[in-house]
Amino acid sequence: MIDLFYLDESGFAPTLPTGYTWARTGARALVRDEPPRGRRLNVLGALAAGGAAPGLVWTEPAGKLDGAAFLEFVWREVAGLPEAPADLPDDYRRERPCVAVLDNYSVHRSAVVKATVPDLARAGVHLHYLPPYSPELNRIEELWRHVKHEELPVRSYTSLEALRAAVADALNRHAVPSPARAVSTIDLPEAA
Repeated sequence: MIDLFYLDESGFAPTLPTGYTWARTGARALVRDEPPRGRRLNVLGALAAGGAAPGLVWTEPAGKLDGAAFLEFVWREVAGLPEAPADLPDDYRRERPCVAVLDNYSVHRSAVVKATVPDLARAGVHLHYLPPYSPELNRIEELWRHVKHEELPVRSYTSLEALRAAVADALNRHAVPSPARAVSTIDLPEAA
């Protein structure tokens, strides 16, 4: 058994994509547009897509999303490690291996992440990189699209706080119910 997560980042702008709109015949449809001007909301999420308790673990990084923020999310929220991988005792190992499937975003392959990969592996956490330009293989991409296009009640937010509240409400509907995170498990075939 392994814990399997699909991990990715997503950005939410004050004006979200509008696929279509309606207007009376002869009237021009007007869609409000709020320029981002520092009001873009970035979130980092990991989707446990199967098992007994599928769900989303997500966070809004404080400040810029860099390798350190990414690693903090992986070891605290995804893998549930008690402390940083480098600080774990040499004999520490997760009960079940944890695999995070992710794309080739530069943050995921940064020097700090590469330096931490051996410590993560020693603790039972593995990063699996998808082939370049293959977002269709990352299951969390479906969730991001669904939230942006179908779950946010307003298409244009006038404040970052309103956008943040709407995004949090939408993502929390998909979140893993408890902090203990009963996560996805996959049966591995027996070795022949």
